Amino acid sequence: MSLRSLFSNKWLIVAVKLLIIALVAWFIRDTLIKAWRQIGEQTWHWRPFWLVSAGAIYLVGLLPAAAYWHYVLKVLGQDVHWANTLRAYYIGHLGKYVPGKAMVVILRTVMVRGRRVDTAVAAASVFFETLTMMAVGAFMDAGILAMRLREEHILFWGSIGLMIISGLPILPPVFRRLARLAGIGKSDPAAAAALSRLGWSTLLAGWMCMILVWVLMAASLWAVFRAMGITDIGLIQYGPEYIAAVSLSMVAGFLSLIPAGLGVRDLVLVALLVKLFAPGGINDALAAVAGGLLRLIWLLSELIISGILYLWRVYH
Repeated sequence: MSLRSLFSNKWLIVAVKLLIIALVAWFIRDTLIKAWRQIGEQTWHWRPFWLVSAGAIYLVGLLPAAAYWHYVLKVLGQDVHWANTLRAYYIGHLGKYVPGKAMVVILRTVMVRGRRVDTAVAAASVFFETLTMMAVGAFMDAGILAMRLREEHILFWGSIGLMIISGLPILPPVFRRLARLAGIGKSDPAAAAALSRLGWSTLLAGWMCMILVWVLMAASLWAVFRAMGITDIGLIQYGPEYIAAVSLSMVAGFLSLIPAGLGVRDLVLVALLVKLFAPGGINDALAAVAGGLLRLIWLLSELIISGILYLWRVYH
């Protein structure tokens, strides 16, 4: 059974959606419990305004990535409304709490599919957008580590490796080749023709969007420190350090294929916070609290925006 015929079965779609909701709810519950326990192990002074700001900055930071995904869909000839793209993008983030990365692709694809949106092409666009984000993050991280932590050769070469792993597949000729190997376009010349539209200009647009994404992600981490009452490590002074900590930890977590990078992302983030912000007084304990708090805030922000967008769709 082809992917297109699979999604054309309405009853099967209902069953898949119910299964997705159940799986997402279960794994989000587990993530919330672990993050809350991590925060509860330390004593810290919180500031509600900055907690809310960290979540708001994170959600705004995802907007350029959502816009780029919409742009890629348009380049591929898919007729999808911006509101549907935005809804699918934010809600799709909940899929990363389910083992593997397939649930993110399924959620987004199901929500944008339609008469003028090819299922296989939409799925390919998700991979392209996501890998672009990871490749840009790894590239920025490698450059920053080369300047800030020259003696940390393992971290530097590790970020170079992550950049190659995530960046090589999005080179337009390579991506088109991989898509053909995955069976996209074999039985549908229109899908193959759509993928041929991906070019270097598309990739360049992605890099510009994703640089902004990572800068805002870094700002969200800075707001978390402000929420903890830490004001000595400002965003302007330590901007590159914030970007490096967020980007390398997220890329490592993504490529680990562990749900939401749980464990991997946190360990990398804590290690980098200690190495990069030691002059600002950040030790293992404070780094652990910041990492757990960041994860919890981002998760709650995703739940809130997903609930709003889902209800908006239901009542409009």
